[in-house]
Amino acid sequence: MNNINRIQHAIKEREYDALLVTNRINRLFATGFQSSAGMLFITERDAWFFTDSRYIEAASAVITGVNVHKVTDDAAYHKQIKELLNDNSINSLGFEDNSITYSEYCNMKEKLDVELVPVKKLISNLRCVKSIDDLDNLKKAQHVAEKSFLDVLPLINTEITEKELASELQYRFMKYGADDKSFDTIVVSGPKSSMPHGVPGDVKIGKGFLTIDFGVRLNGWCSDTTRTLCVGKPDSEMIKVYDTVLKAQEAGIGAVRAGVSGRDVDAEARAVIDAAGYGECFGHGFGHGLGLDVHEPPRASKTSEDVLEAGAVVSAEPGIYLPGRYGVRIEDILYVTGSGSENITNLTKELIVI
Repeated sequence: MNNINRIQHAIKEREYDALLVTNRINRLFATGFQSSAGMLFITERDAWFFTDSRYIEAASAVITGVNVHKVTDDAAYHKQIKELLNDNSINSLGFEDNSITYSEYCNMKEKLDVELVPVKKLISNLRCVKSIDDLDNLKKAQHVAEKSFLDVLPLINTEITEKELASELQYRFMKYGADDKSFDTIVVSGPKSSMPHGVPGDVKIGKGFLTIDFGVRLNGWCSDTTRTLCVGKPDSEMIKVYDTVLKAQEAGIGAVRAGVSGRDVDAEARAVIDAAGYGECFGHGFGHGLGLDVHEPPRASKTSEDVLEAGAVVSAEPGIYLPGRYGVRIEDILYVTGSGSENITNLTKELIVI
């Protein structure tokens, strides 16, 4: 069953007659085609993809099992969809309420003159469960990112700046075949490593912990990995903090399996950090889903209501951050199975000392 068929099956179980897909990532999920412009109209039996002259040739070559049509301007999108509504006797149309602005909703309501029904997380829920092909794509993205990381390790010293190191890493992403980075690369050193999402600066890499959070996008699929290194010899407390984060990650990973809540997974990791006396220094969640978006369901945090399903992919990234001093985060990517998980990250988690 392809993804269009999966969406059509879901439509049959809902209270609307058709679905309009406008979100860029959800269009990619459904069709396998990447574009910045387009709309996908799906009924229980058929599907139509509309895009402009920039993408029509490529879309026609890539997309199968879907009617591909060219539009000339924004007005043409609504005109052709309106015709489909009439031709297929559509009385209610599902729309992606999480992906459009209020003004876009008002324009859609006026131009289409049909009952609009919010679909909430219909497609994002379908995206939670990855196929074997999806997993293979994620592993390929992970491989490119890891190869790039290993390449830049010899470049790390106190004469290179954080920005320069980030740039060297991103250059290798493209050199080894990535489409792009999956998010802004984080390279923070010394006291700045206490900032979970710190921004690389024009400052030279300082002594102490160096956190590198990096990922690529390959064929639409994302990777996400964090490693914390140490520039210079770590003291006893630094070693304690690093070991605590690693033990917390291992505890969380040990709890991951289908049927377990994200909240319970987070709790296992958080208990380790709490017991070591650093509970107030772990502010974010244990992990998040990964796929065509770098952050997507399911989530593993202390407030999460998500339950992990077999086939889900989730990060494992606890951290400890001591403001003004340093921070540590270790992140791997897990493929959830019925009995546990497969870790698709292949980098060492021993503390690398430069």
